[in-house]
Amino acid sequence: MADVKKVATRDSYGSALKELGTEKENLVVLDADLAGATKTNIFQKAFPERHFDCGIAEANMIDVAAGLSTMGLVPFAATFAMFAAGRAYEQVRNTIGYPHLNVKIGATHGGISVGEDGASHQCCEDFALMRTIPGMTVMCPADDVEARQMVKAAYEMDGPVYMRFGRAATPVFHSEEFRFEIGKGEVLQEGTDAAIIAVGIMVPEAIKAGKALAAEGISVRVIMATIKPLDGELVLKAARECGRIVTVEEHSVIGGLGEAVCSLVSERCPVPVKRIGVNDEFGHSGPAAALLEQFGLCADNIVKQTKVLLGK
Repeated sequence: MADVKKVATRDSYGSALKELGTEKENLVVLDADLAGATKTNIFQKAFPERHFDCGIAEANMIDVAAGLSTMGLVPFAATFAMFAAGRAYEQVRNTIGYPHLNVKIGATHGGISVGEDGASHQCCEDFALMRTIPGMTVMCPADDVEARQMVKAAYEMDGPVYMRFGRAATPVFHSEEFRFEIGKGEVLQEGTDAAIIAVGIMVPEAIKAGKALAAEGISVRVIMATIKPLDGELVLKAARECGRIVTVEEHSVIGGLGEAVCSLVSERCPVPVKRIGVNDEFGHSGPAAALLEQFGLCADNIVKQTKVLLGK
């Protein structure tokens, strides 16, 4: 794995905005005094006249983005996930979600892997908050290739979008031939004993776990998931054909991918589901890799919990 290319998806976000900006003159970018961290400074350097720093006023930034969208522009508003989904929730809900405006939110620094910034900045509730807003599309890429294509897909669709990008560099496992579709998951490894359904930076860990289990003779299907819309067809097929599901997300086990999967299969194809995520607790400061391991967001724990679910 030492030779595997690693890229933080926040970098992918900034690069994709710059590339889109050369093609789409109606694309504008807003930031809340964090352009260096969210990587919108890449767009800012190329198109300073279309980049607006709204200062440390995230709620106001969302309202400005809403106004710009009514003028035929396509605004991408960026800040940390804790501030985009948390501090500005009311504005996202009432000013963007309720009138279904064409605003795209690029939320970086989501999850435990924010690391040393600590619990105040480690937003593990954003999927839950954004999923409940009617008409809001919620996405979280697994690697650089998916992230760049996700930004372009968000631009092309009409309506509000929330995208979460990571701070830490993560393995790039997709080739450039990969084609992203909103609401479509991807089977990365076939299997029949159980299905591991993961999202975001947990997908590479799920891939490692799938290979480790296969080496022990345990056949698992590894699926790269969507958040909202959930790829229900892929999930239900996994439930029917594998009989057991493990979900993995860098998010609270409350309200995220795991609960979305549980809600669907409990109604349509009831099977045992084990949710791996942050277990109703706050994070704390520490190196990202150490925190992910401590909270069980790693291949070793996915292997362990899958075996428990299978009774092995």
